[in-house]
This record gives sequence, C-alpha cells and structure tokens, in this order.
Amino acid sequence: MSHRAPVSALAAGRSDGSPVFRARGVTKVYGAGEAAVHALAGVDLDCHAGEFLVVLGASGSGKSTLLNLLGGLDTPTAGSLRYQDWDLAGADEARLTQYRRLAVGFVFQFYNLIPSLTARENVALITEIAPHPMVPEEALHLVGLGERMDHFPAQLSGGEQQRVAIARAIAKRPAVLLCDEPTGALDIRTGITVMEAIERINRELGTLTVVITHNAVIADIADRVLTLSDGHITGEHRNAARAAVASLSW
Repeated sequence: MSHRAPVSALAAGRSDGSPVFRARGVTKVYGAGEAAVHALAGVDLDCHAGEFLVVLGASGSGKSTLLNLLGGLDTPTAGSLRYQDWDLAGADEARLTQYRRLAVGFVFQFYNLIPSLTARENVALITEIAPHPMVPEEALHLVGLGERMDHFPAQLSGGEQQRVAIARAIAKRPAVLLCDEPTGALDIRTGITVMEAIERINRELGTLTVVITHNAVIADIADRVLTLSDGHITGEHRNAARAAVASLSW
C-alpha cells in the first residue's frame, strides 16, 4: 500500500469506529550501546475519533516521545504505528511533512508566536497553507479572543498567547490536536482558561485531542487517561463522565 493518502483522508477522522491511531509494540531508543536511552519500550495504543485522551507521567516517562511519534515529528525505532491507513513508522520525511501539515495541530508549552504579527496574522500563517481552513477570525472566536485579534503578542497575557497558539493549531481543521504540557508555563487561573479552550475544541469540533501533562488534576476532564512510566503504559482508566474544567480542584 502506498504511504501517500488522499488529502481528504488525512485531514478527516474515522467514521467506521476503527482507530485513528493504532500503535503496536512501539519502541523508541536514542543513542546506542551503553549510552542508549529507551524512551518507549513496547507501547500498544489505540486512539479514536473525537476522543479526549490525557497522558500522565513524570519527567522522563516517555510522554513527549509518544506525542512526537503520534505527530510525525519522529519515527519509532521498532514497532507499528499507523494513522488511519497511513504508515507513520515507515514514512519518509516528505510524507511525514504532508501528514503534519494536513492532519495534526500542535500546542506546545511555549507559544512560538511571531512577535511582529498580530494574533490574527499569526493564525493566518496556517490558514494560508491549509486546503480547507477556518478564517482566522473564526478560530480566534472559538478560543475567546474575538476582541483581541488585532493585538500583538507583547500586548497579550501568557494565557491569551497560548490561546492564539491553540487557534493557530485548529484553524486548519486538523483531525488530531496534540498538546504538550499546554498549561506548564501558566498560573492556575490562566491554565483553567486555556484548558477550557482545548476542551471546547474537542467537544464542538470533534477533534481527537491528546494532552500530555504531569498535572493529574487535568485527568478528570478526559474520556480516557493513560499513565506512562519508564517508557511503559502502566495504567489506563476511563472516566464515567467528563468533569467541567472550572470544577477541578486546582
């Protein structure tokens, strides 16, 4: 089977109930010999369309490595990893770039906004290269920044800058939103606002959302929670109901 999937298939979730992501025996090793670091050691994982998944673990547990593999920023050392019918483990860099551009939105701990561009212009950088994007104004309204879209990053608080980063990530209508410690650089009140924006995107757009964090409180808003330790999935549970972000005991 060709690695090159149609644009429509890459950018859409699954409607037949099959996993969006399917990982089997995924291993990631950095270095070689005695200096080798086993960041992931045989991970099995399925993720489904519309799911809100939280991955917990201490620093060095393998959380960021797992997110990087799901996002096509890196490839496994061993094992099988598929996004829909797309072989992420065997794809070359050109195909991974296509996958990232069409299917995945990223939110990192640091916002990576361009200081000389307004919020609207920062989001437009993505909408100009996406095949079926939102207009920047729509994405900014979704994260509660309709009144701030013509402000520059220096005129925005940390939480507002992170919400611009979320708007930028979802403006191309990705099937998958991957968030790496999205509240790690924020105070509690601001973190609540940011998580409310991420939860709203998942709920209203049906975007498969994966949040990695060391903050166990966030787990209560998820459909499913995984715990990683030393490169292994050591725990998994489903919440009977998703808690409201504002109700959490931060």
